[in-house]
Amino acid sequence: MLKSLRTLKTRTWLAIVATVAVVERGLLYLVYRPVAYNDTASYRRLAEAILHGWTDYDGTRTPGFPVLMALVGPDERVYIAQFVLGLLTTLLFFYVGWRVSGTGWFGALTALAHTLNLQQLFFEANLITESLTTFFIAASLAVAAWLLFSDHKRPLWKILLMAMAGGITTGLATLTRPLFVFLPFWAAFFLLAFWRMASPKVRWGATLVTGLTGLVLIGAWVNFIHQRFGMWGLTNMTGFHLVQHTGLFFEYVPDEYAAIRDTFIQYRDARLVETGEPGNAIWDAIPALEQVSGLGLIALSNLLTRISIQLILQHPGLYLRSVWEGWLWFWKAPVYWSPGAFTNPALRVALSGLVIMARSGMVVANAAFLLGSLALVSKKVRQILKMDAFLWFAASTVWLTSVIQTLLDHGDNPRFSVPTQSLVVFLVLWWSVQIMRCLVTRKT
Repeated sequence: MLKSLRTLKTRTWLAIVATVAVVERGLLYLVYRPVAYNDTASYRRLAEAILHGWTDYDGTRTPGFPVLMALVGPDERVYIAQFVLGLLTTLLFFYVGWRVSGTGWFGALTALAHTLNLQQLFFEANLITESLTTFFIAASLAVAAWLLFSDHKRPLWKILLMAMAGGITTGLATLTRPLFVFLPFWAAFFLLAFWRMASPKVRWGATLVTGLTGLVLIGAWVNFIHQRFGMWGLTNMTGFHLVQHTGLFFEYVPDEYAAIRDTFIQYRDARLVETGEPGNAIWDAIPALEQVSGLGLIALSNLLTRISIQLILQHPGLYLRSVWEGWLWFWKAPVYWSPGAFTNPALRVALSGLVIMARSGMVVANAAFLLGSLALVSKKVRQILKMDAFLWFAASTVWLTSVIQTLLDHGDNPRFSVPTQSLVVFLVLWWSVQIMRCLVTRKT
């Protein structure tokens, strides 16, 4: 039976994947309502600002998700739009799996691993940035696969056009989730350094187009923030994000900032009593900090940036301990869903068990990825796993994401992993197939 499945044509596998993806999302739409999170209101507010000519855009968020909300309208339409994006993401992962393996069945396996993952599916109903970011990450991977597996007989203009598409998708990933600001430049570097099958002319051309396109997109937004608020960055919230780290040892803030220090510590300790974790206390504390400091939001963020940098330089060990903890949290892989959003109570109970199974599977996948990454130091292992330029790009992207997210913030670290979760699963599936092939070869 397995042999007959493997012989199915690629278009048949694609049809199966597309059917499953459409039916699954259609069924979920009938029984599960869109879910708003604490962040949702701020994105909706910024969407309204965009519709009114950007005049009231306050720079607290990058524009990716607010633009989507502004374009499609009410929450119900955002829900539908994210289902469409989820379907496209599934098809993009099919392409990646097919391009890497040359087989339709592995493309289907990769795509179904994404579309049947409850973490990814439920996020398409969540009115926050993760599904849109995942779409842009998947599109960036598809572009990278197209380029790195190119037969080099394509016209140069097609390669450069695809490189521009890569710059756009990686740039838009950044403008949706600033964590991925490294991605356009990492993709460009990878094309230059590791696309050895391409001629120097092709390699340099694709590298420059990818990097410059991403730079133009990101630079235009950074310039907007600078012109509007007089500061450099993707948002004006840097200080608040850094306090997610330094707030854990805010007692060391100098007495000249005693009012800010003592006020924040009150909120941090209250948060600890309420939830058992001090993280995210800063978001509740902002109004009080503005009041005791006499500063507006932007000036307060700038001041907290200076205070945090000073604390990090003076207490690097405490900062690194927080960074380490955030990195560990990145791999916890919780499923973000709302049982109350189910219209059918019986389904709510049934899905609870499936959610536990899904999370267990993701934790196993994360552990396999980490162990597999460590094993790549061995040349023999690299040969068995057939690590090529694209697979190295995919694995390094996950690793860079895991490190950068924890350097910048210490709060919702498990959520930051969502856009790369299917990439982790793809790599683990690829490695598993290669190991099984190796074992079968040895037996025969």
